[in-house]
Amino acid sequence: MEIYTIGFAQKTAAKFFGTLKQAGIGRLVDIRLNNTSQLAAFTKRDDLAYFLKELAGIEYVHEPMLAPTQDILDAFKKNKGSWQEYEQSFLALMAERRVEEKVDRKLFERRTVLLCSEPTAEQCHRRLVTEYLRGKWGDVEVVHL
Repeated sequence: MEIYTIGFAQKTAAKFFGTLKQAGIGRLVDIRLNNTSQLAAFTKRDDLAYFLKELAGIEYVHEPMLAPTQDILDAFKKNKGSWQEYEQSFLALMAERRVEEKVDRKLFERRTVLLCSEPTAEQCHRRLVTEYLRGKWGDVEVVHL
């Protein structure tokens, strides 16, 4: 099973949608906690669902089970916590939520990309999600777009 990931920050709409089309993505799973913020620009939830469908024929799904809590996000961003603390808190949250059991593997039957905001995956929870699922499911290949 392949799982793709992408962040929208520092990308134009043309680059973002072009990358998804070029990769042959059929479904985008939004794993952001805050997906209706004005800061989301062209990836604001309802606008994004429309653009995906109309521009690229891509299905939009929001999966909050794969998002951090506001407390975890605030500890890292607002309180300037370390990435290591964020990583530990988020991985513990996924284990507590038992996402490997609750997220249906069928979600990834089509070529699927996980969306978050960070421009690269190194310090983004989308990388943690894919690594966690690979550790639990075993047969996951990850492609960061």
